[in-house]
Amino acid sequence: MGKFLWDSDKYGAVEATGSAKLFHTAIRALVRRRLAESGGDWNSFVFDRSYDMVSAKDFEAIEAEILATGYRFDISAVISATEAPEKYKAPKADAETVSSNVAENGRLLVGQGDNVVRYPENVRGIARLVRTTEDVMDLMVNGVPPDTIAVIDDSGGTLTAPILEGFKGVVCMGGTVRSHLGILSREYGIPCLMNSKIGGVKTGDRLELNVSAAIRTAQDYQKGIEKSAEIWKLV
Repeated sequence: MGKFLWDSDKYGAVEATGSAKLFHTAIRALVRRRLAESGGDWNSFVFDRSYDMVSAKDFEAIEAEILATGYRFDISAVISATEAPEKYKAPKADAETVSSNVAENGRLLVGQGDNVVRYPENVRGIARLVRTTEDVMDLMVNGVPPDTIAVIDDSGGTLTAPILEGFKGVVCMGGTVRSHLGILSREYGIPCLMNSKIGGVKTGDRLELNVSAAIRTAQDYQKGIEKSAEIWKLV
């Protein structure tokens, strides 16, 4: 059939995101298939047959199939970590935090955050760092493990929206209780701490979030009033 212009990157065919590449690949496959079915050459197909053989319903079907995956906002999902890598760097062990005293109940204080909703009891679960679109796709394909407490960089909520309801709890390193992720977690009824500072936490650690702590309101932010909720590692 020959080489089309879209088969090279000369005309901007290298997509910036995975979802765009998926969409374009599906359209190219559709056109190739319909061209072969037409039995003619490229020019006759484009100028004489394409409107009859490629319809809006074809494109709607491709879009529906991609949207059904539940994940397509590649750029907005990673924009914070891309533009401010130092702010959204992976949590590392902090000497001062990790050296805190272990309480009698076997908890090590490893951080704190702003509580979104006040629950009657704290929540315990297993930490999982969720930082990239690949992390999210893995959880979408293989499922969110039971008792997962997601530790997330970005407060936008776009990155984890397709799998948010599978989490037992959320710890977000940015934003406020009024950020998109805070609002989504409140609507889903998922315990969440925003604007968190943590250290010495890695995937697989058992955590306890003090979601029975007071909520930090908009007025608290405006007046600079701290209402921190603790994050413990269970040891």
